Amino acid sequence: MVDTAAPEDFDHLHAPVRPVAALPAEERIRHIRAERWIGYPRARAAVEQLDILLHWPARQRMPNLLIIGPTNNGKSMIVEKFRRRHPPVSGDDAEQIPVLCVQMPSDPSISRFYVAVLTALGAPLRPHRRIAELEQLTLTLLRRTGVQLLVIDEIHNILAGRDNVRREFLNLLRYLGNELKIPLAGVGTRDAYLAIRTDDQLENRFLPISLPPWGDDPDTRSLLASFAASYPLRGRSHLSSDEMTGYLLSRCEGTIGELAMLLTAAAVAAVETGEEAINHRTLTVADYTGPSDRRRQFERELL
Repeated sequence: MVDTAAPEDFDHLHAPVRPVAALPAEERIRHIRAERWIGYPRARAAVEQLDILLHWPARQRMPNLLIIGPTNNGKSMIVEKFRRRHPPVSGDDAEQIPVLCVQMPSDPSISRFYVAVLTALGAPLRPHRRIAELEQLTLTLLRRTGVQLLVIDEIHNILAGRDNVRREFLNLLRYLGNELKIPLAGVGTRDAYLAIRTDDQLENRFLPISLPPWGDDPDTRSLLASFAASYPLRGRSHLSSDEMTGYLLSRCEGTIGELAMLLTAAAVAAVETGEEAINHRTLTVADYTGPSDRRRQFERELL
């Protein structure tokens, strides 16, 4: 096809993508490399559960959510999608932040966690504050900014601390929920669940949602079809066949982050080579190396 093709020629694409497919190659490649949301069933269910929590009426024991999955399997994208649906709004005396997202420090301590929350709130920080001061300032600002849901990413980092630090953090999570009467959402790997389950009270409050590795099933084929329709390629990409599904799962090793990297690289190759579709040729020349091959390559370089 030539660059003068009309958007209506691209009925294999999602409607918003069709005009992009008529653009020159450079603009289409920029679109291909942009971040995109693919709303597969488990992701939509997780966003729906977060929405339910956000509007939960205040009570003494608030329900919480724990989103668990392997690294690079779409957890952070779900949280970002949800956060964008509920952006901050200007208030009379302070910005109102319905959803606050923070990351558990890699070397966890109570003071570092409070600093992370205050930083996310945009609060100016004085050095060398005591934990009691940080705690009161954090609680005051969380209330003033109207935070309705606190999302803690990388919550499995709790396990990086010593036993006494882990207990302190688990107590802190329970305290924040009780004191503020807002729900919490934890996001992390399987280790996050192992950390939470060591406290019976917290385990009962956190509903786990699992995002397992992708397998050869209808959900994966539906996901691949959605990816194919989201790239502005002028030819049809047949990604959901049995053979192609197995090939893609093998190369990306079952995570949606790796799958997106592989398909994005193949879509760029499809434009650059003129193939205009993701197929075995463009997948072969795509600038992508799978996780295991990357590790082996790095290990060889270390020797």
